Amino acid sequence: MAVPKSKVSRQRRDKRRSSVWKLETPSIVQCPGCGAYHLPHRACRACGKYDGREVIKVEESK
Repeated sequence: MAVPKSKVSRQRRDKRRSSVWKLETPSIVQCPGCGAYHLPHRACRACGKYDGREVIKVEESK
C-alpha cells in the first residue's frame, strides 16, 4: 500500500490545490463576414456564419 514518507506541509498542499495552473482567458477573433468578435472555432452569433457558410438562423433586430 502506498504511504507517504513524510507529512506534506500546508504550504505545499495549498500550492498544489491553487488555481494558478488554470489556463488564461480564451482569445477572441473577428468574424470575417460582419466584423463582430467571437470565440474561435465557433459560429458567429451576430451573423450566424461559420467557415463562410450560414449555420445559425439569426433574426435581425429592428
